Amino acid sequence: MSAVEPLSSDHPPLGAREASELFADLAAEDRLLVAVSGGPDSVALLSLLTEWSREPGRPAVMAATVDHGLRAASAGEAVAVAALCARLGVPHRILRWEGDKPSSRLQERARAARYALLAQEAERLGGAVLVTAHTLDDQAETLLMRMARGSGPSGLAGMRRRAVWHGTVLVRPLLGVPKARLVATAQARGLSFVTDPSNGDPRFARARWRALAPLLAGEGLDAERLSLLAGRLARLDEAVAARADAVAAALLSAEPGAPLLRLDFEALRQEPEEIVLRVVALALARLDVDAEGAVRLERLEACVAALLQAAQAGLPLTRTLAGTVLTLRRDGELALRPEGPRRRGIHPAAT
Repeated sequence: MSAVEPLSSDHPPLGAREASELFADLAAEDRLLVAVSGGPDSVALLSLLTEWSREPGRPAVMAATVDHGLRAASAGEAVAVAALCARLGVPHRILRWEGDKPSSRLQERARAARYALLAQEAERLGGAVLVTAHTLDDQAETLLMRMARGSGPSGLAGMRRRAVWHGTVLVRPLLGVPKARLVATAQARGLSFVTDPSNGDPRFARARWRALAPLLAGEGLDAERLSLLAGRLARLDEAVAARADAVAAALLSAEPGAPLLRLDFEALRQEPEEIVLRVVALALARLDVDAEGAVRLERLEACVAALLQAAQAGLPLTRTLAGTVLTLRRDGELALRPEGPRRRGIHPAAT
């Protein structure tokens, strides 16, 4: 490992007091599993968190490195992380992504494999909280990528500081910290790190967005501004989600002994369209036809628009979406049932 980026007075390293504030909500946890790739962000996080955890009553810290096996150097980098953890007194495991690697959507599938391996390790450790080193820059890139994909409000809220991924609690304590400050932190502490060459590979979408960052910042759309937007959207999303949950509880009912839901669509259409969309998405998720995929937002929007138009005219309508048959009656009741042998994926957020 080697540090290659120069120190900058514009980006001071994180100190113990600031780190303590960032980690405050982790104090009540029993154990933490830190994901350490060997890059400057995760190396700095590991060092700061290990130092913080030495105070009485703090949670135990463990670490894991995922070796994706995609580069010849990855195995050696994982061993170097293990050596660093040994020096810091942190238990460490190398998790390997075994089997044939995909020829398409490589970064997306590598990310899914990485989180699956880390979640398994967290479970093995007795339900440890997974801690990652996502930064302010990562949040900005994520927001831009989701905007380009046409994500809805939930997606544009960006990454959350605390989330649950397949039953594993995931915390990102450095989400408001610029990457440059973590590079400075690693250097100030004499910690060596690696730079993954894929971070600048234009074959990958995130690298292309990263290359555009200076140009966007020059127009005022820097990481801080994008992160602020994500935070505001997250605040709005929480309020809308709470209203949608309340409306669904009042208007959605299950048919006893049958995979059938009934929704008072006539009452629902009096709500703002965003609430209508979310309640229908919640109904689809409740049927749980196929949890492996996600209904695209534009398909949900088109289906709900057709239902609203039919309800306005007092006409019946049948549509299929995400492996579900939606049948609107003239009286405004909407029935939802599984489509049958042909199955499609759904996702409760529908973003």
